[in-house]
Amino acid sequence: MKEVIRTTCSYCSVGCNFDATIEDGHLLSFLPNKTYPVNLGKSCPKGFNLMKAFESDERALTPMLRTGAGTLEPVGWEKALEVFVDRFKGIRDEHGPESVAFLSTGQMPMEEMALLGAVFKFGMGFLHADGNTRQCMATAAVAYKQAFGFDAPPFSYKDFEESDLLIFVGANPVIAHPVMWNRVKMNKKNPRIIVIDPRKTKTAGEAALHLPVKPKGDLDLLYAVAHVLLERNWIDRDFIDRHTSGFADFSNHLRDFSPKSVESRTGIPPALVEELARMIHESSAVSLWWTMGVNQSHQGVRTAQAIINIALMTGNIGRPGTGPNSITGQANAMGSRLFSNTTSLFAGYDTTNDEHRRTIAELLNIDTDFIPDRNGMPYHKILEAVDAGSIKGLWVIATNPAHSWIDRNSLYGKLDKLDFLVVQDLYTTTETARHADLILPAAGSGEKTGTFINSERRLGIVDKITDPPGEAMSDFDIFRHIADAWGCGDMFSGWTHPEAAFNILQHSTEGRPCDITGIAGYDQLRAAGGIQWPYPKTGRDDKTERRLFADGRFYTSDGRARFLFEQSHDVPEPADEEYPVELLSGRGSVAQFHTQTRTGKVAMLNKISPQKCYVEINPDDAEALGLADGDDVEVASRRGSVIVSAVISDGLVPGQVFMPMHFEETNRLTYPAFDPYSAEPSYKHSAVRLSVAHLKRET
Repeated sequence: MKEVIRTTCSYCSVGCNFDATIEDGHLLSFLPNKTYPVNLGKSCPKGFNLMKAFESDERALTPMLRTGAGTLEPVGWEKALEVFVDRFKGIRDEHGPESVAFLSTGQMPMEEMALLGAVFKFGMGFLHADGNTRQCMATAAVAYKQAFGFDAPPFSYKDFEESDLLIFVGANPVIAHPVMWNRVKMNKKNPRIIVIDPRKTKTAGEAALHLPVKPKGDLDLLYAVAHVLLERNWIDRDFIDRHTSGFADFSNHLRDFSPKSVESRTGIPPALVEELARMIHESSAVSLWWTMGVNQSHQGVRTAQAIINIALMTGNIGRPGTGPNSITGQANAMGSRLFSNTTSLFAGYDTTNDEHRRTIAELLNIDTDFIPDRNGMPYHKILEAVDAGSIKGLWVIATNPAHSWIDRNSLYGKLDKLDFLVVQDLYTTTETARHADLILPAAGSGEKTGTFINSERRLGIVDKITDPPGEAMSDFDIFRHIADAWGCGDMFSGWTHPEAAFNILQHSTEGRPCDITGIAGYDQLRAAGGIQWPYPKTGRDDKTERRLFADGRFYTSDGRARFLFEQSHDVPEPADEEYPVELLSGRGSVAQFHTQTRTGKVAMLNKISPQKCYVEINPDDAEALGLADGDDVEVASRRGSVIVSAVISDGLVPGQVFMPMHFEETNRLTYPAFDPYSAEPSYKHSAVRLSVAHLKRET
């Protein structure tokens, strides 16, 4: 008998739905759902092959414990849990409750994220925890919180189809989010497309205007655009007066950002800045979209807020086809931002607010004293504490920092300083798992149930299609077993299964901007094609696509959006005589995802994407070095050097090169700078030098 199960893809933030056809326990087909309002029957290659990654012979099938001889050997769950508890309790007893931390993910369902944070902080009594959402979306979250009073991306995917001007800043959706790009192509208004990006990306190739801004010159450029809009009075004064605060100070700030005065920092001629401002003024529905090119910056929060400021000063928010719109990175980064209990309590409650802590304590029926009254350290500070020796134990869940972390060479020494490293993942072969003292085998997204929240705030179901292999189990069940073994299981007796956890999280949202109390459980999510928050018990609407701020009211104390700004800062590691080339990094293939932990296991995806790391080089620079396509070239920074293939590309100006994030070589070179507000790493810029490689590439 055939059965069709619908589920949500667990790669990027688009949130595509697929129909899995099962017969006698075998997966017959896995195809994009034609009616789901997100992808409308479309998919990228990664989504089509989602389930293939779980078939790898590199799967973790049983807990693995490192022996005295240094090898990882299989053990049963009972032994694994015993060691987990004994080792972490031993570290806590000797070094205190701040000596153990976890690093988590934006790839697990939100019920699992919430249970992990609650068990670790409320039950086990630890403080320091962060997720790899810090590496991609922390900037957007902070920018929205500061400007709007809550982490609230305002858009619906329908806005791609309703804009007459779309501006992409540091975003390449043709490669990174092709299903979103399909929504752009569905736009019947013949929209103009603007791309602000140092590289001539695939998206820039589709644009009416490409502004090849100097690396990290985007903040100055956006201020220059705002300067022209203000100078020409191309602003919505009524919206500014009624719905915003801080515009007078912002206007004073803009005096120093004429297009001519910042040309040396942006590389953009004043005439093009004026042209962009004019296009904004002449358009009736302007949407501005950004992702990692903005977020992963030493001044990412203020750059994101410069985008927000342009939307506010022109009234391009709350209407169809408008908005300052952050495209999220990972599948459930939005769930992580609201429910992971890493940087805030459930539903965006503030850990440092006594009333908020009491609210969550009452919801969970626990004493308020179990909830920390201060935030734990962000990702990079946790790793600094590991290096300093104050954090002795680390639990890494569904992420691979030994590949993905900025300046990754420095991470290995930190990991070796740990007394105990636990890695909970699908595979035993990730760069991080190779350092583990204990590996806990987890289920993949097609092997368990829960919910994701996508970029447009839509909650979608992740439904179980097949059983996990061997003794692997869902992260939810692993966390419940750990709570029982630790002795705090009674505290989470109501978290019996994912939907029960979902109901608890629903209650935490009542009266919050992300209120989802009107959702009648998983069945309604399945039937409705997902639901965007907010969806409260009363006053909700049942539209398939909804945007925020149509009434001009924001989540700040006075209901007004805030203009936020400051002086721009030079890149932390400028090119110089010793390292004269600027290294840019980013997504390199529509077929690969992040560190290739899953996509690299799929033969079909490997056939259509590069298999070795490469560096894109401008033809003039290649000629000066005597390089041809495919030649080996050494790329060196102050952190190390790698030998990769040369790819000659006119998408870069001389003095710039590009390397894809999917290969471990890239983050051997990146410079560890961090945004002061979001603590997000600045992956997108560092200084390197190139030379012809005289040694053969390692095989």
